[in-house]
Amino acid sequence: MNKDVVVTEQTRLRRLHERGHFDRETIYSILDAMPLCHVGFSLNDKPVVIPTFQWRDGDYIYWHGSKASRGIRASEGSDVCLTVSILDGMVVARSGMHHSANFRSVMIFGRPSVVDDSMHKAESLNAFIDALYPGRSQTLRPMTDQEAKATTVLRMPIDEASAKIRDDGVHDDEEDYALPIWAGVIPIRHTVGAPIPDPRNVPGVNMPDHIKAFTMK
Repeated sequence: MNKDVVVTEQTRLRRLHERGHFDRETIYSILDAMPLCHVGFSLNDKPVVIPTFQWRDGDYIYWHGSKASRGIRASEGSDVCLTVSILDGMVVARSGMHHSANFRSVMIFGRPSVVDDSMHKAESLNAFIDALYPGRSQTLRPMTDQEAKATTVLRMPIDEASAKIRDDGVHDDEEDYALPIWAGVIPIRHTVGAPIPDPRNVPGVNMPDHIKAFTMK
């Protein structure tokens, strides 16, 4: 793992500097905890943001899409901004101005490139599955040549990035603490329900451990 990312004009915080983090350990922990991301790019000179899944391998972030996707084609070799956000709580204050939220977020800037090598591409897609369900890729049927040709995998170095975290309580104006108004934090947590089997599962197929153990960090 490389050292801390470089702070740039795009990633430095203009205010509340204490919420900014530029160490890879913090950045990677957020990326690894939330697969859903949003990728911002320019399409026909218009700003576009698409939701998709991301996964990390070392100091690179990956995402994939259909080879016919306009978003994938527009992102290749162009400037993009990829963000990941996790909502951890609602902060309820004594004034509207001081209502806030506890959260963890990461913003990454860069120019993604296409993973052209077929072996690297297959390994990357398997890593995507295993990042969600450790060991599952080994239990699946192999990807067909047609599926591989129809899928584009992009990767981008995690060099120009920053994390922003708020994990705190209420910060009201001092004179407002005497007001008879309830204030506090409402925690928000991801919960995982019991897996629902596909009714067309082959009889006698047991639920694998990597499904039973699925969790959100």
